[in-house]
Amino acid sequence: QVRLVESGGGLVQPGGSLRLSCTVSGDTFSNYAVGWFHQAPGKEREFVAAIAGRGGGTYYADSVPGRFTISRDNAKNTVYLQMNNLKPDDTAVYYCAATTVGVAGTSEKYPYWGQGTQVTVSS
Repeated sequence: QVRLVESGGGLVQPGGSLRLSCTVSGDTFSNYAVGWFHQAPGKEREFVAAIAGRGGGTYYADSVPGRFTISRDNAKNTVYLQMNNLKPDDTAVYYCAATTVGVAGTSEKYPYWGQGTQVTVSS
């Protein structure tokens, strides 16, 4: 069974940085594209970015600023989301999800999900 575990969230001041990690276990990691989503209080879950399993092609939501970068280390079965110059509007629970169908921007394409990690940007 595929399992995803996020880490790296926390409280950060505006302008700060965080790197979220998503470690995947239970199957061949490189077979899976991995996406990041976030859900702010009272809002729907939204796509942030995704990265292909092989080749490392990336895909970002139009609304995602250049402050966010997705990457992966197949040797560590881990996908990262580097977030720089964080703003209060970035406050949300961040989820990673995995799929074998390739990079996708909708949650319905991802059958496997982590439990989420809270990111709070506040002074």
